[in-house]
Amino acid sequence: MTLKFLSLTAAVMVGLAAFGTSQAQAIGCVSGGAAGAVAGHYAGHHAVMGAIAGCVAGHEIAKHRAEQEHEVQRAHNTDGQRSL
Repeated sequence: MTLKFLSLTAAVMVGLAAFGTSQAQAIGCVSGGAAGAVAGHYAGHHAVMGAIAGCVAGHEIAKHRAEQEHEVQRAHNTDGQRSL
């Protein structure tokens, strides 16, 4: 790996992570971007494209998990309440 590759990949991941609105989404972007960069590098030296795709996928996965956690919290909050 060259320094140019590492700096470009890091810049892309940080830039894309800035678009996330919550910490979970930013973490999803960074971890997905890192995994995508490695996969893209080994799949024909397309690390930047892999990082971008990984960031998008990680962002969506984090968003989906956050929605599921929110639904679970909402279900727990309404289970013990009676309606009048």
